[in-house]
Amino acid sequence: MAFAIIHHFPDGTKEQYDRSVEISHGGPDVLPPGQLFHAAGAEDGGWTVIAVYETEAAWVTFRDTVLMPSLQAGIEGAFTTPPEERTLELTTLLQQ
Repeated sequence: MAFAIIHHFPDGTKEQYDRSVEISHGGPDVLPPGQLFHAAGAEDGGWTVIAVYETEAAWVTFRDTVLMPSLQAGIEGAFTTPPEERTLELTTLLQQ
């Protein structure tokens, strides 16, 4: 079942997002293995990222083997605080 993760970074900026994605994804137009959809933008005084993965296990693998180690090592110019996080299992995922 597809799985969505929504991260909101209070006071986050596009520049911080760009730097984070450059390191964690390997570039601005790259989706990590298992990620089906990625969108991001400014919202409510910060920056929000929405990602959809094939499964929750795909998200956990990316989080634990790529994202968290990268953030814990420190990425110069990236987000400086953990995000507010929401997740949900998707019953519907339409794609063109």
